[in-house]
Amino acid sequence: MINVFVLQNGRLNQVPIDTRADLEHADPVWVDLTDPTDDERTWVKTIYGVTLPGEDEVKDIEASARYYEAENGDLHLRTDFLLEEEDGPSRIVTVAFILARKMLFSVHTDDLPVFRLVRMRARSRPGSIADYMDVLLDLYATDAEYSADALEGIYQNLEEVSGRVLQEEFTDQDAASALNAIAHEEDLNGRIRRNMMDTRRAVSFLMRGRLLNSEQFEEARQILRDIESLDGHTSFLFDKINFLMDATVGFININQNKIIKIFSVASVAFLPPTLIASIYGMNFKWLPELEWPLGYPFALLLMVISAIAPFWYFRRRGWLK
Repeated sequence: MINVFVLQNGRLNQVPIDTRADLEHADPVWVDLTDPTDDERTWVKTIYGVTLPGEDEVKDIEASARYYEAENGDLHLRTDFLLEEEDGPSRIVTVAFILARKMLFSVHTDDLPVFRLVRMRARSRPGSIADYMDVLLDLYATDAEYSADALEGIYQNLEEVSGRVLQEEFTDQDAASALNAIAHEEDLNGRIRRNMMDTRRAVSFLMRGRLLNSEQFEEARQILRDIESLDGHTSFLFDKINFLMDATVGFININQNKIIKIFSVASVAFLPPTLIASIYGMNFKWLPELEWPLGYPFALLLMVISAIAPFWYFRRRGWLK
C-alpha cells in the first residue's frame, strides 16, 4: 500500500493513489509505503528515481551501516519502531527511510501506530510541518511519546501484579500468573529501551550530519532530552520487575517449604509409635497375647499417646501454624 502526503498550509494532506498517473501528478513531501507491491516499487523507481530496499535488506543490514549516503546522494536511514499488539507480544519493526529530492520515503511491513498518529496530528496542527525533515523529526518525537505511553502501561500492569503478589493468600496458581505477567512486562520494557537507543542514534546522526536548520536542530535536542528522561524510567522498571520476580519466587519457596514442613512433622510425630512397635515386637519371649491378654491393647494405646504428644508439643510451640 502506498500513501502519498502533500504539504498544504503546513498540513499533511493525503492524496489518493490508485494508478501510476495519480502518483506522477502528485507533488509529495512524504511517500509512505506499507508492504509495497512490485508495481508500487516500480512506480517509485521510475517516477522519482529512488530504489526501495527489499524486506530482507531492511532486516539484515548491520547496525554499523544503518545510516549511509548512497552514490546518487540519497540518504538512507534504518530505524526501529515499537509495535504493541493486543493479541500477541510486542515487537520491533524496522523502517527504512530515504531522503531524496526534498522528499521523505519510508518503507515498512506493518502499519505502525506512530505513523498513524503523525498523520492525524499533522492534519489538526497547521504550520507544524514545513518540509520533509520536519516529518522525519515528528516521527521520532512521536515515537518517544509512544514509548512513554507504553511505559505508563507497564507501571499500571506492575501495580496490579504487585497487589496480587503482596496479598495475604498467595497460591502457586497466583505465582504462575504473576510470573507470566512479569515476564511480559520485562520483555516490553527491554524493547522500549532498545527502541529508544535506536531513536537516539538516528537523531544524533541527523544532528552530526548538519542536515537540520536551527529550529530543527533545537527540536532534535528536545527529542534527545525526552529520550534521556525515559532511560531513568526503564531502569526503575527493571528494578521493580526484579523485586517482584524475587518476591514471587520467595513466596513459591515458602509454599514449598510448608509442604516439606508437613512431611517433616509427620515423620517426627510417627517415629515414637514406630519405635514402640519395634520394641514391642522384639522383646517378648513368647507371643504376648498368650501371656498377657492386654498386651496388644496396651501397645496400641501407648502408640497413640506417643503420636499425639509430639503434635501437641509442636502446636504449643507454634510450629504447625
